Amino acid sequence: MSKERSRSRRAAVQALYQWSISAQPAPEIVSQFREEGILERADGELFEKIVGGLIDEAIAVDQALSPHLSREIDQVDPVEKALLRLGGYELLYMPEVPYRVVLNEYINLSKTFGSAKSHQFINAALDKVAREARAVEFAAHEQQKQQKQQKKRG
Repeated sequence: MSKERSRSRRAAVQALYQWSISAQPAPEIVSQFREEGILERADGELFEKIVGGLIDEAIAVDQALSPHLSREIDQVDPVEKALLRLGGYELLYMPEVPYRVVLNEYINLSKTFGSAKSHQFINAALDKVAREARAVEFAAHEQQKQQKQQKKRG
């Protein structure tokens, strides 16, 4: 995982949090982050794609997340909501990014930005979305794990 892409996701969490409290249009947020130098050492293209894409697809992402949450999405802490939505967006709309990378990135970000148990909540919800949205990829990974275990026993 590249540091530039990780920095982009970190900035995207901050941008989405800002969007959720201000309803500022995505292009304004992207512009502001560029002007303030926040994206200097980040992958600006990825940042724009996930922030703009998520804002455009927020309703669909929320619908995909909702069955896997113990409470309504609007009752989720704003930082956790940003993490869930961004991770959900990548799982649903960016199949070129392996689901394990998405889970790892947002679990790590939840340890930085979230509360003490945020990472468990984020992991559980995104894992369930990944099982549905990336069923083929998920099954292939599970099969590889089983084959490795059989070789160890064998």
